[in-house]
Amino acid sequence: MTLTDTLCAHADPVVAYRARRRLAGESERSPAMRRLRRNIGASAMARDLLRGLNLERWSPYRKWQGPHWTLYSLAEIGYPPGDRRLFPLRQRVLEWMFSPAFLKPPSTAIYPDQPERPRRCASMEGNAIWSQLELGIVDESRVPLLADRLLAMQWPDGGWNCDKRRGARTSSVQETLIPLRGLAAWHRATGDKRSGAGARRAAEFLLQRRLLWRKGNDALIVPEWGGPVNQIHYPIRFYDVLSALLVMAEMGRVRDPRCRKALDLLEGKRLADGMFPVEWTNVKRAPRIVSRGTYADWGPLQKKKGNLLVTIDALYVLREAGRS
Repeated sequence: MTLTDTLCAHADPVVAYRARRRLAGESERSPAMRRLRRNIGASAMARDLLRGLNLERWSPYRKWQGPHWTLYSLAEIGYPPGDRRLFPLRQRVLEWMFSPAFLKPPSTAIYPDQPERPRRCASMEGNAIWSQLELGIVDESRVPLLADRLLAMQWPDGGWNCDKRRGARTSSVQETLIPLRGLAAWHRATGDKRSGAGARRAAEFLLQRRLLWRKGNDALIVPEWGGPVNQIHYPIRFYDVLSALLVMAEMGRVRDPRCRKALDLLEGKRLADGMFPVEWTNVKRAPRIVSRGTYADWGPLQKKKGNLLVTIDALYVLREAGRS
């Protein structure tokens, strides 16, 4: 039995659904896949993450257990779509994002001499769009406005940046990948041409840097926050080799020659058993609200032991790149 076969037949529905969706290409509409997804709703991971339903007094962005990240994490595990229990979380996130203060300092800065470079954390809108699509709980009146906001705040070079310093003139790879994913997902779901064009511009910004290296030389990009881009991060992913390649694969761009060096790097991380590890994390499991805590067990978060969910994503990327 191959590693792919083992993952597709795994007893954990989170693992099996992800493997059959990404590696076997099985339709999400098949009876077996629908049954698996329902089973995810009753899984230990889902039960743990649903503890976030009771966090009314916490900020929507509380890392990593507030409503914003609860929806993201549920989307990440393939939680079944259309669960009305998630509507209050969605409501809190959208009320926060559409509050008058959200687009004002200190959250957002627009300098009169640089109106084309609005400074804000566009990953928030990107994750909100992607999560609602994955969870089948799209607010059809407000999510299109989030896509419009991302397009309005896209910098001339195709990316986004939250750097409030006036000297910042180039987008940030970290602040570009997640809104790119959100716009690309919105385009696939709705056919919105403006979102598709915006996603392609953002992808080009990253591809010009071969995803991980500074434009014009071979120096690895070293972000001011977050982990090393040449290591695999999980479960919260802002920017790293696997997350960047995953988004390129979802867009059908991973066979672009400019992805080759990143693909070589990813292939080199395969362990002797064929699995892929988590090399860096800013998450810790906790039974209560703590900074950067999570209620769920996301599997091994260590360099020398393979992680099932990360392995599925890595194998999917390599398959889409023609390197299976």
